Amino acid sequence: MNGEHEQIAERPDHDGLTGAAAALSPPSVVPPTRQPAADPPRPGAEPDVALALSEVSKEYPGGILALRAVSVEVRIGEQVAVVGPSGSGKTTLLTVLGTLERPTSGSVVVAGRDVVGLTDGELAGLRAHEIGFVFQGFHLQESMTALDNVANGMLYTGSPARERRRAARAALERVGLAHRVTHRPTELSGGERQRVAIARAIAKRPLIILADEPTGNLDSTSGREVIALLHELAAEGATLTLITHDAAISERFPRHIQMRDGEVVGDERA
Repeated sequence: MNGEHEQIAERPDHDGLTGAAAALSPPSVVPPTRQPAADPPRPGAEPDVALALSEVSKEYPGGILALRAVSVEVRIGEQVAVVGPSGSGKTTLLTVLGTLERPTSGSVVVAGRDVVGLTDGELAGLRAHEIGFVFQGFHLQESMTALDNVANGMLYTGSPARERRRAARAALERVGLAHRVTHRPTELSGGERQRVAIARAIAKRPLIILADEPTGNLDSTSGREVIALLHELAAEGATLTLITHDAAISERFPRHIQMRDGEVVGDERA
């Protein structure tokens, strides 16, 4: 499998935006609609499931099959690491779970919603309220302060600017950056920039946090601190799914899913 399908920022989203841009930028192509109510429970469905894939496949042009009939459930409050080599399909799994891409086939349920049939605007609304994203590349606006980067991440929610800034300040304090709120990304260390990105993800208090290689651009000390922070934040009630190629990181999670060649080849709980 071609490894290029493991990079969110380089693969166009279904509406023409890159995956990261679709998750973090103000809507310029597809405006979000009001957050939809959760679907009634399906027969046999578990009410405490935050994320569910059933027989999901994803095929890219050229016959590249990134996911092959994947089925997995993540319960509310679970902390899950998805581990595998480059090209294993783990980042495609995350983009489908995060509604940044649509599956070629199969069903996807996110926060109680069967998302396959939703419009792009409805998906944007769901992401705005229920999902926080943390990417390897930070995706911060260099011209903005840490406070404005976090507040801008909540534009999709429709909250007033004053409320967004209040929530952004509280989130930055939560990740230990109360003293850096007026600093721009170029004035921050790599670890601090990732903390800003985490603050942006949690400021709206989402049900789900999806993290794609969040330590990939950090030194080992900063990486350990970021993983510890994500564990701590998830312990407060969020559902955390983290993508990594590092087995040492995945082993620190109570559940780790192993992927290879677009398939789940292992699913272990501590």
